[in-house]
Amino acid sequence: MSNIADLIEAYILRQLAAQQDGTVELRRTDIADKISCAPSQISYVLSTRFTPAKGFNVESRRGLGGYIRIVQVPDSNMVYQEILEKMDEDTPIAAVQNAVHYLLQHEMITTREASLMMQFVTGLYNSPTLADEERVHLLKAMFMTLANLS
Repeated sequence: MSNIADLIEAYILRQLAAQQDGTVELRRTDIADKISCAPSQISYVLSTRFTPAKGFNVESRRGLGGYIRIVQVPDSNMVYQEILEKMDEDTPIAAVQNAVHYLLQHEMITTREASLMMQFVTGLYNSPTLADEERVHLLKAMFMTLANLS
């Protein structure tokens, strides 16, 4: 039989998995009722198992209108690695723009950085003299630089 902390963690992870955006908003009392535990046990699990080091951002408000918002933060190294692996000479501009948008949406880059990147990407794809291999090399260099700085 699992302990209460494991049950609480499993419940929260199931709720997160059901959300496509990696964000879930829950109430301590609802979780406590479902699992038959004290709200303080939920607080313990949140503070020990849903930490930034483990890829989570937790925001909570106690009281009658209280809630717990848990956001699963993507591992930046894996995100950049996946972007780099998918990039080749046949990668369309829309795929690169989607990658930049993803980084912005997950707060891995700023709006200013995204704007600069979009201008750079557009320039690369519109260049009449740039070979496909050179474009890919420059795009990969841009994403590797970001990965190394994050």
